[in-house]
Amino acid sequence: MALKTRRQFSREFKLQVIREIEAGKTIAQAARAHQVLPNLIGRWQKQHAQNGERTFAGSGHAYTESAKIAELERKVGQLTMEADLLKKALLRFEMRAG
Repeated sequence: MALKTRRQFSREFKLQVIREIEAGKTIAQAARAHQVLPNLIGRWQKQHAQNGERTFAGSGHAYTESAKIAELERKVGQLTMEADLLKKALLRFEMRAG
């Protein structure tokens, strides 16, 4: 039995579908034409309305503020650890020299 893989849609494809709907096509028509679920198109529209040009950045994933915050928090943690390491190294160096 073969495993099913999820289809991934490019940013250009998603924006094309959204533009077709904005031009007057119904969601149902676009869904049938592109063989995707209407709910998925609705989700794409909502994401595009919320995030504008930043929508669908990367490999098909929606841009989210929480992802950006998590990335920045990881960076702060990394920099804090580096600063602590350098403080310890400086203290050891001063103890040997002094």
